[in-house]
Amino acid sequence: MSSNAFDFEALLREALAPVEPPADLALRLEVTLVNLTELAQDELDAWELSSMRDPRNWVRPAAAAVIGAGAGSALVLLRVRNRARARRGQSKSLADLTERTLQDIAAEARRILPRH
Repeated sequence: MSSNAFDFEALLREALAPVEPPADLALRLEVTLVNLTELAQDELDAWELSSMRDPRNWVRPAAAAVIGAGAGSALVLLRVRNRARARRGQSKSLADLTERTLQDIAAEARRILPRH
């Protein structure tokens, strides 16, 4: 019976071993988020205000707004997170790190937001 317990423990150890993500995962995620944001923006740009009288036409723009906001927010957070180590090295205190992080978030959000 103890050999079965040993086998079970070995199987659990093997199953719960840490797995390294693919090296290009962050890049693939960023490309996907950029594509989603651009597609949502294109959908919102094609939106015609006159067609909004009918509630059946509200689904696509609403979905585009939600998807665009979610993908854009995730993209900002991903890019800011990727630069966190550099900000940590440049900061003199926690307050300075917080200020630099907030500035980085604002700058990245301005880069992603559409210019009209």
